Amino acid sequence: MADFATVKAYLLDLGLAVVSEDPQQELLVVEDEERGIKNLIVDCEDPIVIFEQVIMVVPPHPGDLFRRLLQMNRTLVHGAFALDEEGKWVLFRDTLRLATLDRDEVEGTIEALSLALAEHAAEFLAFSAR
Repeated sequence: MADFATVKAYLLDLGLAVVSEDPQQELLVVEDEERGIKNLIVDCEDPIVIFEQVIMVVPPHPGDLFRRLLQMNRTLVHGAFALDEEGKWVLFRDTLRLATLDRDEVEGTIEALSLALAEHAAEFLAFSAR
């Protein structure tokens, strides 16, 4: 079964830099600027591990943003775009099961996030400029 140390080892093996960590809370913040990943929160909450990346602030006049997020979700391999509880932030979020977690699953999540950022960056920038 994977645990905090295993998840951290997978992330380091995949070339992500640990920006901060709290072993007691089993929480990591990682980044890989080449992949567009900045302050990705990785939270080991047995029985799952949560990956959460802030994408943008929800603009005052979001227009079609929410519809587009749902359409974008359809194309994601792992994870989904979501809103925080207050509806102020657009996030990428993925959850994986710790008991059976392996390096390939973590890599899939990281690659899915990186690809989603690359594919939709222009749209996110356009929405955030509103």
